[in-house]
Amino acid sequence: MGGKITYFFLATVLVLVFGVVALEGVLLLLTGEPAAMGMGAVAFVLPFIGAWFLRHNTRFARDAHRLAHALEAEGGLPADDLERTPGGRIDRDAADAVFTRRQAETEEAPGDWRTWFRLAVAYHDARDTPRARKAMQRAIALHDGKAVPAA
Repeated sequence: MGGKITYFFLATVLVLVFGVVALEGVLLLLTGEPAAMGMGAVAFVLPFIGAWFLRHNTRFARDAHRLAHALEAEGGLPADDLERTPGGRIDRDAADAVFTRRQAETEEAPGDWRTWFRLAVAYHDARDTPRARKAMQRAIALHDGKAVPAA
């Protein structure tokens, strides 16, 4: 629950920053100086890019959370029983062993969203965030019956 609160707090702060940037853009446009007016025009583009990014990431997090609940209801959610370092991080060797097993499962059933979800968790545990995100996107697409993103 703490993660959701933090996410919504930071998203709210980001939206407020978008508002400040847009307001500064208006003020720059009103100066009449060509360079300032150019910066003011760019100041309107940045909030739109930021809003798209925020919407895209919020949708991804919501969909991943939905799949986690579905997998938990089926009893297929991977257990968090990996060895940890004294600092609390997941042991790299333990994560690699689980990753190898999850990769083999996914190769056996490439059309099953459940195996892709568990592979995404294994990638995350192995600290490979870009591949974890791609695997989760694939799991979401397979679950929803949408076109599967290219690997």
